[in-house]
Amino acid sequence: MYLQEIKENQTKKILEFSVPAIISMMLTAFVTVADGFFMGNYVGKEGIAAVNLGLPIVYLYLGAGLMVSIGGAAMAGMCLGGGDRKGGNRLFCQTMATTAVLSLAISCVMVFCLHPMVLVLKAEGAVSRYFQEYYGVMLLTLPVMVINSSLGIFVRGDGNPGFYLKVTVLNTVLNVVMDYVAAGRLNLGAAGIALSSFLSALVSMGCLLYYFWKKSEIYHFGAFTFSWKLCIKGMANGSSEFIGEMSTGIAMFAYNFVIMRMTGADGVAAFTIVGYVSYLFTMVIVGFGQGASPLISFCYGANEKKTAADIRRKTNGYVLAAGAGLFLVMAGIRDWYGGLFVPNETVRDMAGEGMVIFMTSFFFMGINAITSFYFTATGRAFESGMISLARGLVILLACIFVLPALFGMTGVWLAAPVTEGVTLGITAWFLRGEKA
Repeated sequence: MYLQEIKENQTKKILEFSVPAIISMMLTAFVTVADGFFMGNYVGKEGIAAVNLGLPIVYLYLGAGLMVSIGGAAMAGMCLGGGDRKGGNRLFCQTMATTAVLSLAISCVMVFCLHPMVLVLKAEGAVSRYFQEYYGVMLLTLPVMVINSSLGIFVRGDGNPGFYLKVTVLNTVLNVVMDYVAAGRLNLGAAGIALSSFLSALVSMGCLLYYFWKKSEIYHFGAFTFSWKLCIKGMANGSSEFIGEMSTGIAMFAYNFVIMRMTGADGVAAFTIVGYVSYLFTMVIVGFGQGASPLISFCYGANEKKTAADIRRKTNGYVLAAGAGLFLVMAGIRDWYGGLFVPNETVRDMAGEGMVIFMTSFFFMGINAITSFYFTATGRAFESGMISLARGLVILLACIFVLPALFGMTGVWLAAPVTEGVTLGITAWFLRGEKA
């Protein structure tokens, strides 16, 4: 990357780095939606509910992986911006080793946690069975997915976001085809859908490892000296991402806890269907964030703080426009979309009614998230962590337990927009001294 080129072509560079990341993240989201489609149509609403009940497990892996990889990648980017190429590669090797060990360790612990989760959530019958079948296989799949995501961050930092896009397209196609074969043809149910994710993730890992073996210009695997100081610094720098993902996992557990007691599997299935739209938009935000972060880190490391802030401001505008566009589209097709996943009128109507309320959060959440990415990319973990903690845990949990008690399922749908609106005020407070 060249500093002058970034300064003179900010919009071009943001889109050049972000669009492949956005497409990659949306394809990742599409895999989740496709899993939900096959789960709902070939397993049933209980299958969709079971997958949603276990999402806190997924967020645990994502949080741990992002904490290590985004924190490490930001530090590596600042090394490169300061001309320390050797230090950047050392951070790459250490970050990937730490990511692999940590994600595998989580799986070893989670083996003993599946059954207790079912008991706490009071999931019974088919929901309990599908939950344990699906996540029993996903404990193998999730470490591979986390490692792939971490490798992808460094592929973009290496200046080749297009390669990761190609790998993501391959992963998506393989996953959808194998979902259809496993669930639609072989009747392997929930376990078969999870197995499809595992096999496609392994193929993707092979492609990414090949990139760093043969194609990478900056980062290469090799011997390195592990530094606890750098490890702790990287995790502290990426702590906001861990806080964000773990907060989301805790919030999802709270959502499921409340909904299961209010409406049972029907409500959880409806919330999951609406959640797919939110997940899609979140992937757009993360794509913009991951695309802009290397540029911000590079500029900040080169002492071009004004340019880094300009990139943040422009990226915020893009995510606001994307949120408004998605809101309009989904509001127009909500009835059709509500019945796409499960042939059940109650679930369809519940999802359609809640979607518009829930999606008003899209006008705020992108700005909050991108600003958090910005603070992480510039090494300001406190500000980033406070934004993530507010929108993902403290304010959200209060809304989840208070609003449904007052307004029933309408309160469930209101929790996200109220949370993001309040967090926007906190975000504005942290940005008050920024010259952008």
